[in-house]
Amino acid sequence: MNKNNRLLEIKELKVSINENTILNNLNLTVNKGEIHAIMGPNGSGKSTFSKIVAGHPAYSVLKGDILFKGLSILELSPEERSHLGIFLAFQYPIEIPGVSNEDFLRLAYNSKQQFYNKPEVDPIEFLEIISQKLEFVNMSPIFLNRNVNEGFSGGEKKKNEILQMILLDSELSILDETDSGLDIDALKIISNGINKFMNKDKSIILITHYQRLLDYINPTYVHVMQDGKIIKTGSFELAKELEDKGYEWLK
Repeated sequence: MNKNNRLLEIKELKVSINENTILNNLNLTVNKGEIHAIMGPNGSGKSTFSKIVAGHPAYSVLKGDILFKGLSILELSPEERSHLGIFLAFQYPIEIPGVSNEDFLRLAYNSKQQFYNKPEVDPIEFLEIISQKLEFVNMSPIFLNRNVNEGFSGGEKKKNEILQMILLDSELSILDETDSGLDIDALKIISNGINKFMNKDKSIILITHYQRLLDYINPTYVHVMQDGKIIKTGSFELAKELEDKGYEWLK
């Protein structure tokens, strides 16, 4: 594999919070055009992994490195990581009272434009841009006038996260249990939006407990995380095996 195709490299990563080791010598390489699913029991370090890649300040990196497009990002802020092309969709998206979805999305878009010394867009220009993106997740323009996630259903919150990902055109998207709390219709819509967004220059990491998401989004690799490290890697067949057997057989 050409090194230029590598988006993310996790090397011997050891991470703690409050003196508790959460990730322990974790290794992972994600290339362009790949979808990686990370599965594992509760408390195995999956969500922690996503926060650390995104730059959450609460965690201490004791050892190892995180490379994005060949460069270490350990010293970069979450904002800088986002502008470079890393996106994290939260498991539990928060509500932001008093801030309209349209203003929030436009500010995020213009922040990235500013980072790359590109012109910012005004509200009218932005409306044209976001209207096309709404179709990806089957969202009504009405949602732009509502406050961020306020009064949104679980499915609407998750759609809003995927809308942000599509708008920011992120190269590496980490989706933390995007399927949790979704009914089958919302799951299909969100999966369809993710599949349309994905291409040979992007990569996606799906963190999930259930095979059902992987029925709609075909992973290149499935990893099992346990005790803060990846203990097994396989194809989609591994996800089906986990659905049938659980995780005990891997110990």
